[in-house]
Amino acid sequence: MRQTDNTRRAQPRQRLLSAITLLGTLMITGPTSAAGHALSEPVQLQGFAIDKTEVTIAQYGAFVKATKQPSKAEQEGGGFEYGAGWERRPGWSWQSPDGQADADPHLPAVHLNHAEAVAYCAWRGGRLPTAREWLHAAFTEQRATPPAPFVRGRTYPWPTGDSPAGANTSGNDPWKRAAPAGATKAGVNGLYDMGANVWEWVADARGDERRTMGGSWWYGNFRMQASDAAWKPAHFYAVYIGFRCAYAPSASAS
Repeated sequence: MRQTDNTRRAQPRQRLLSAITLLGTLMITGPTSAAGHALSEPVQLQGFAIDKTEVTIAQYGAFVKATKQPSKAEQEGGGFEYGAGWERRPGWSWQSPDGQADADPHLPAVHLNHAEAVAYCAWRGGRLPTAREWLHAAFTEQRATPPAPFVRGRTYPWPTGDSPAGANTSGNDPWKRAAPAGATKAGVNGLYDMGANVWEWVADARGDERRTMGGSWWYGNFRMQASDAAWKPAHFYAVYIGFRCAYAPSASAS
């Protein structure tokens, strides 16, 4: 049985380049999709930039190596998964999301609370997107010459376009749990997993709760819709929740 989800201007170009340099080869060479396209460069949109994929284990690992900051999940005995209610899974963390010792480094980094997502994005030279920014990026095509079938200026019903097909949901798709960066269908604005795969923390607050966007592999595609609203305690972390970062646009962005 599925859980109820009640838990769940211009910046100088140099600063963005400094953030990229800080990450070194991680930002330059990986991860890549099966087609060999770099996924790590932020996508420039109208007024801001956003990560093309959810932050991965490899990317978050660079942050931990630099800052020596263990996650709350590690400190408190493991992350959560929904079973007979929320159940702690010993040993589950951002580096072993399902308890495995050899997790694919291109999987999304999960078991991270809102403050940990904020800290990573700040270290990277960015921030969490707002829900409004996230929705604009996920549903409205802004590329000057998008590849077919996408059309500039059109707002789509799904982050994947006219259909939810190609997203990692609980439906009939190749992924039983989270999918690696770039494995699913590239959607509006060339972004991956703005619908499903894992929930994504955004900046919006409601008391002690923070909003998450897009649904996850645990749910059907209905949670991918723009009208869906989900809030979770800011301190919460689970196998279904990750994030991506937003940035001020580069000086060359239109």
